[in-house]
Amino acid sequence: MSTPPNAAPDGTHPVTERVQEALEISLRGCDELLPQGDWVRKLARAEATGTPLRIKLGLDPTAPDLHLGHTVVLNKMRQLQDLGHQVIFLVGDFTSMIGDPSGRNTTRPPLTREQIEANAQTYYAQASLVLDPDKTEIRYNSEWSDPLGARGMIQLAARYTVARMMERDDFKKRFESNTPISVHEFLYPLMQGYDSVALKSDLELGGTDQKFNLLVGRALQQEYGQEPQCILTMPLLEGLDGVDKMSKSKNNYIGLTESANLMFAKTLSVSDDLMWRWFTLLSFRPLAEIEALRTEVSGGRNPKEAKVMLARELVTRFHSVAAADAAEQDFANRARGGVPDQIDEVRLGGAPLAIGALLKQAGLVPSTSEALRMIEQGGVRLDGAVVSDKALKVPAGTVVVQVGKRKFARVTIDV
Repeated sequence: MSTPPNAAPDGTHPVTERVQEALEISLRGCDELLPQGDWVRKLARAEATGTPLRIKLGLDPTAPDLHLGHTVVLNKMRQLQDLGHQVIFLVGDFTSMIGDPSGRNTTRPPLTREQIEANAQTYYAQASLVLDPDKTEIRYNSEWSDPLGARGMIQLAARYTVARMMERDDFKKRFESNTPISVHEFLYPLMQGYDSVALKSDLELGGTDQKFNLLVGRALQQEYGQEPQCILTMPLLEGLDGVDKMSKSKNNYIGLTESANLMFAKTLSVSDDLMWRWFTLLSFRPLAEIEALRTEVSGGRNPKEAKVMLARELVTRFHSVAAADAAEQDFANRARGGVPDQIDEVRLGGAPLAIGALLKQAGLVPSTSEALRMIEQGGVRLDGAVVSDKALKVPAGTVVVQVGKRKFARVTIDV
C-alpha cells in the first residue's frame, strides 16, 4: 500500500503529489517494487532536496542486437529519467565473462573478451533509441571488478553465505537433480551485487528472472554500510507467438534495428489479446488512454485500428513519423496483394534454377526443405502467381518472389 499524500514517511520529507505521481509511474506495468515504502521515502527525499536518485540497469552484452523485449525495462528507465533522476546504463563486460546462470538448468559458457567487446559496441547505440543519451551515465563493471583481484574477490565472497545462495531457485533445482553447479556461477550474483555497491545505486531494474541477483545487491550494500537499493522487476515480454518470451533463438522477436516496414508488419501480426499487454509494456500512452481504447474495441471498434496505432508508435520511436507513414502504406499495399515499394534486389546464377534452391540462395528461407514446405502450403509466389510445382525450374530473367506475407525479393537469374 502506498503512503498517503502529505504523510512524512521518515519524519522529514512529505509525500507530495509529485512524489505520488512518480510512484504511479514506477509501478506502471511492473511485476514487483521492493520495498515500496523505502522507494517512497527515497522519492520524497529526492523531491525535497533536489538530489536525483541513482537508477541502475545492467545488461550483459551476450548478443549484438536488442529487441523489443529488452525495451520493457529500458522504457521504465526512460520514464524515471524523464522525472529527473540519474540513470546508469551498465555494460556487464566483466560479468559476461562469468556467464549468468539465471533461469538455466545448465552452466552457461562464458563469452570471450573479443565477443564481449564486439557486442558492447552496438548495445548502447541501440539503447539510446529509448534512453536520452545526453542524460545517461554509461559505465562498465570491469572498472571496479578487475581491480578487486583475488584478495578482493575472497573478501567479497565472505560477505554472503552458501545457504543464502542455495535459496536461488535454479541453483536449488540443479543441486537436487545432481546437475553440476560450477563454483564460478556463485560469483555472478555476487559481482552483480557489488556493482550496486560501486555505483551507490538507489534503485536497480531487471526482468523477473533477475530478482535474486538484485536482492544480492541490496544485501551487499547493507554489508558495506550503504543505504540499500530498492529493486523493480519488469515482466518478460511474450514474443510474436504469444507463448514464449521474446527471443532471437525462438524467432518471435522484433529487433530494434529492423526496417520500419518489417517492424510495422510484425506488430500487426500479434494477436488481439497480446496487443493489450504490448500496449501496457511498450507504449508511452497514458494508461487511461489505453483503457479507453480497449473499451472502444470491446464495444465494436475494429481491433486492427488499435494495433495500427501501436505499430505506428513503435516505428515512429525507432525510425520516424515519415517511416511510420510509409510502413503503413506499404502494409496496405501488401494487404491488397501488391508488392512493397522497397524490396531486396538479388542476383543469382545457374539458370534454369530449381525453385527450392532459388528461395534458399535468395535468403528467403533457411533451407531447401523449408522452401518445399512453403510451396506445399501455398506460401510461395512468382510475380504474384502461386507456385504449386516443387520441381519447378525458373528460367533466366527477373522475377518478384514472395514467401509468406512479409518476405519479398526481386531476383535476377543469369545463365
